[in-house]
Amino acid sequence: MLARIARPLTALAIFVAGCGTAVTTSSPASQSPLSPSPEATAPPPATAQPTPVPTFPRNPAPIVEGQPYVQHIDPAMFVDRIDDPFMPWIVGSRFVFDGTEHVEVTVLPDTKEILGVQTTTVHDQVFSGSEVTEDTLDWYAQDAQGNVWYFGEQTAEYESGKVTSTEGSWIGGVDGAQPGIIMLAQPAVGDSYRQEYLKGEAEDLASVTALSGSVSSKAGSWSGADVLVTEEWTPLEPGVREQKTYARGVGVVEAHLLKGGKEHTSLTSVTIGSAAALTRTGLTSAALPAGSGPFAFVLFSGMFFLPVVARRPRPGVPSRPSRRHTKPTG
Repeated sequence: MLARIARPLTALAIFVAGCGTAVTTSSPASQSPLSPSPEATAPPPATAQPTPVPTFPRNPAPIVEGQPYVQHIDPAMFVDRIDDPFMPWIVGSRFVFDGTEHVEVTVLPDTKEILGVQTTTVHDQVFSGSEVTEDTLDWYAQDAQGNVWYFGEQTAEYESGKVTSTEGSWIGGVDGAQPGIIMLAQPAVGDSYRQEYLKGEAEDLASVTALSGSVSSKAGSWSGADVLVTEEWTPLEPGVREQKTYARGVGVVEAHLLKGGKEHTSLTSVTIGSAAALTRTGLTSAALPAGSGPFAFVLFSGMFFLPVVARRPRPGVPSRPSRRHTKPTG
């Protein structure tokens, strides 16, 4: 019995040896030390990349005839300050204009959410003597590229203390109204843009006409590249065209009609914000007055611009013939 079993095993051994195959085994200790481990050869884990924030073109609101005007607003594209050099809407700032009309403009601490964007509130009042003839709240915001947008206004005209008209009121996103540009971050001569849009109600347009010049008012004098000039018009009043002159670090200094009348206003005093507000927006200020002193020193991004002589409001100027005429704020 055992002999019968041994014979087949002997034959199998002879067959394997004839094939010339050697079967060996090795222990884990015999592995080459140069062999990389599975962990060393695995690729590094993928890192999630942040989603880039979309940006606007240099002119986000061009005038394109024959095409509908629609803005796609992403709140992530906007910042919580307005510090454009030619339109620094710093909370607490106050501007007084005189001429054909007496206008007082104040940047309020209030904000209003429009299309998901927290906008800055600017209060604009027009006076005839001591009587308010127009009272407006304007809402602005600045995008991350530095463009200042106009998101809406709530306006009312008064006569003997009673509202006679709210024509021109609009809010972005309501009844098809669209925000527009009030100041480009990188203006170029010839740029034309929409400032606002609500068909038949708010269709103001503007273009950049000069990137330098000179302008003087009772608030001071500016020249060279510290001056920006625009023209504004609306198809709702085709016979009217207005020129506005801006000074760096201040904003509008002068507005007057080029066509359609003789109305004009110029800046007579300005106080730029509070120290706390300036700090929040990255601007700096020194010894800002309470608003009644003789001087308001205007500084922008650490650069000093000439002192602005403050003076008290001058009463007794006539009221504005049309709300779109010589409006300093938009």
